[in-house]
Amino acid sequence: FEWKRGSVFSVPINTWHRHMNGSGTEPARFLAVTTAPIVMNYFHNEDFIFNNSFIFEDRIGTANVYQGEGTMFTGNTGRINVWETNFIPDIETFTTFTWKERGAGGASVMFEMADNTQAAHVSQFPVGTYKKAHRHGPGAHVIIISGDGYSLLWPMDGGPNDRMERVDWHVGSMVVPPTNWFHQHFNGGTEPARYLALRWGSQKYGFSLGSASEGEADVSVKLGGAQIEYEDEEHIVHDMFAETLAKVGGESKMAEFLPRLAK
Repeated sequence: FEWKRGSVFSVPINTWHRHMNGSGTEPARFLAVTTAPIVMNYFHNEDFIFNNSFIFEDRIGTANVYQGEGTMFTGNTGRINVWETNFIPDIETFTTFTWKERGAGGASVMFEMADNTQAAHVSQFPVGTYKKAHRHGPGAHVIIISGDGYSLLWPMDGGPNDRMERVDWHVGSMVVPPTNWFHQHFNGGTEPARYLALRWGSQKYGFSLGSASEGEADVSVKLGGAQIEYEDEEHIVHDMFAETLAKVGGESKMAEFLPRLAK
């Protein structure tokens, strides 16, 4: 199958593969995220891992899934807006669906690829907005696809006022939140922001490397989840956002979601 800028694919487990640069004029670069570290930790035997000839026939799939075809699962199947395939031709333009629980007009779509336990999703959020803070287990690689902005990160036992890390990003940046640190993504530019997140979190095959305290990413921490609602965030969060937007001639559109701003 042929890929280009913005393509995403998953090589079926234990399958020989080779990547070819077909441009003839430019170098090719890709980002790969694998399950190798945790597999090595589990089995601690390199010969078993790298010289294992077992063929996972159930993971290979048909030719269609390498051409961008797939199956969409919606809420009535127990999985919400999940596209299952082996190959996504263009992640930059792939359709997203409103996920109001995550806040501020944002939209997302989940991916299940090559029947793996590792999964992915794309999120996009409008100009002048930011997503709600949340936390989860390790290994999430967040790659910025469009827009400019920043993320705030702080440990579960701290807060934005005392142990905050700010990471400014642009197209091509990658942010990896530490285990169970709260993190929050802000569109600080003048166009919609979109990112691809690769991490554990398959809806088809539940698997978690987080602690027992990890909760649902779109449920308030007050209800046992892992998300901080807008009304519960510290004022410094929006104050910093407004200052960032002012520097690029923009303004916050968060009054609809933050009642205190509308007063």
